Amino acid sequence: MPLLAPDDVQVTSDQSLDRDALEALLSEHASRRRFERCVFDGEDLGRLALQGVEFVGCSFIGAQLDRAALDGSLWRRCRCGGASFDFADLSDARFDHGDLNNTSWCRAKLAGVGFTEVKLTGARFTEARTLGLRLQASLLVSADLRGLSFRKQTLEGLNLTAADLSGCDFTEAVLVDCDLSNASLKHAKFAGADLRRARLGALQVGDLLQHFKGATISAEQAAALVSALGVNVV
Repeated sequence: MPLLAPDDVQVTSDQSLDRDALEALLSEHASRRRFERCVFDGEDLGRLALQGVEFVGCSFIGAQLDRAALDGSLWRRCRCGGASFDFADLSDARFDHGDLNNTSWCRAKLAGVGFTEVKLTGARFTEARTLGLRLQASLLVSADLRGLSFRKQTLEGLNLTAADLSGCDFTEAVLVDCDLSNASLKHAKFAGADLRRARLGALQVGDLLQHFKGATISAEQAAALVSALGVNVV
């Protein structure tokens, strides 16, 4: 069922749009603009002013949005596999229920961005600015999250299997139903973190001392660690 649009929202739907067509629509200066089920696959949309624009069910597969102004934009059920958002300003944008696999967010402004129930397998966030970034119930398998801060955040339902979490700050974070199996944790900080409801994979004592010093784990996790050492717990 299509979304109902308020009178001040200009809706464009079911079109394939290149850069020129999109710029022509944007020049009409609508107070609010929504694109529904539109296709922008492979288009170079870099540096465009798209602040506050809503994209619903749209496709941006392989599109380039480098250095675009996307602050306050909304992306719902969009397919953006392989798209590039490098250096873009996405402050306070929202991504819900979308396919963002293998996207690139290098040095993008992601302050206050929310990702909810999205696929970010293989996504790259190199040197992104992420103050207030929110990730929830999302797939981040093999994603590059090096150096990001999740300090004091509650993270729920994140699949971080084989993700690169090198240098990430999880200080005092709470991880609920998150999977860190086979993740790269070099120099990651977990001091004060609550990992009792997280899946840590096959742990060794060296992992615990090197990566999880100061974190809280459950009795079950501790028993699994001891069992891995060949010690019988009775």
